[in-house]
Amino acid sequence: MPPSFYKVSDSSEISKINWRDYFNDPILSGLIDTALVNNHDLNIAIQKIEIARAGVTNAKASLIPQVNAGTNGGIRRFGRYTMDGAGNIATEMTPGRIVPINLPDIFLGFQASWEIDLWKKLKSKQKSAINQFLASAEGAKGVTASLVSDIATSYYELLALDHELEIIQQTIQRQKDALETIKLKKETGRTNELAVQQFQAQLLNTQAIEKELLQQIVEFENRINFLLGRFPQKVERVKEILLADVPSQIKTGLPSQLLENRPDIREAELLLEASKFDLKSAKAAFLPSMNLVAGLGFQAFKPEFLFLAPASITYQALGGLMTPLINRNALKANFSYAKANQLSAMHHYQKSILTGYTEVMNQLSALENLKNLHVLKKEQNSVLNTSVDMSTELFSTGRASYLEVLLAQQNSLQAKFELINVNKRQHIAAVNLYKALGGGW
Repeated sequence: MPPSFYKVSDSSEISKINWRDYFNDPILSGLIDTALVNNHDLNIAIQKIEIARAGVTNAKASLIPQVNAGTNGGIRRFGRYTMDGAGNIATEMTPGRIVPINLPDIFLGFQASWEIDLWKKLKSKQKSAINQFLASAEGAKGVTASLVSDIATSYYELLALDHELEIIQQTIQRQKDALETIKLKKETGRTNELAVQQFQAQLLNTQAIEKELLQQIVEFENRINFLLGRFPQKVERVKEILLADVPSQIKTGLPSQLLENRPDIREAELLLEASKFDLKSAKAAFLPSMNLVAGLGFQAFKPEFLFLAPASITYQALGGLMTPLINRNALKANFSYAKANQLSAMHHYQKSILTGYTEVMNQLSALENLKNLHVLKKEQNSVLNTSVDMSTELFSTGRASYLEVLLAQQNSLQAKFELINVNKRQHIAAVNLYKALGGGW
């Protein structure tokens, strides 16, 4: 990886700062706290951890013998012209009673089986399950980081809409006053009906923008409520937060620290590790497997004889070494799948590293450029505010046309919107950078 980010090389980094301290907004922190409890995607991710934990337990269980207790019963009839039938027809089971043709069979006891892990096949499966469990935990951290980022981004979008709505409402009031003024000028013969219509059209357009903003505010409030796992309601906020300065310099740390801090990179690394053990297990499946089977209990043909020890005690112990022959094509297919899966996991890991570095670079560049853009837009906004006052004054003395007044007002309104948008983008870039560096998780 490159030795540094964007011309700077910091040993410290914001990714180790808790998100509460980073955002430093109690209202936003309260919203995030609610989401961390109620968000459905996060709760799904947590359940995936439990699913992976069960997989680890299951893999561990395959390494130890399985012992079952139970009972079973049945009845057998030997064919007359068979070895068993010919032998049993003259054999006494008890004095004076030969083996019946229909022979009951009752068993009560324990049965055990155990596959000896000669080639670490089962151990590899266990290690794969452990890595998948750890990967699911990192995946949940990634979901959490994305959730925090989504809420913060939507929150700043909502604050920007509040500012735009305030600007529009102030503009509407000024345009109403201007319309009344232009009507008076028309009555005194100082202007014509066309000017009145132009001012009125501008007012109607601004009122239409107000309605669109109100709808967007509702939609962003509902988006935040959805992320919080609750039904639509008013989202508490203080719009002045948007005008707070973004830190001029943010400590990014070193690119190599992304490997430790980004949940998606750690998740990809653990899945790559799991794929390695899957491949080992697939290789071991080609080798002979040894199974031990044992049983101990009571067996008789009538219940009253079942516990007459030692005559009714039965036991068995079997061991076998089996090598796959006919089904090797299935094993080869499984091996090919595991090998391709490992290569896929490797490429995914490399992609996640490149993605992480690129995201950090993009947001660092955005913060620097937006900082410079903010200075220019602030100056432009000041100039255009002055031009509105000047055009209005010149129009009142007949030295400017109404079109110049309308143009000045329109340019000023656009500049105010653009300044608010730059403020919003600065805050969102800071949020995205925090997430790109690991999100404090």
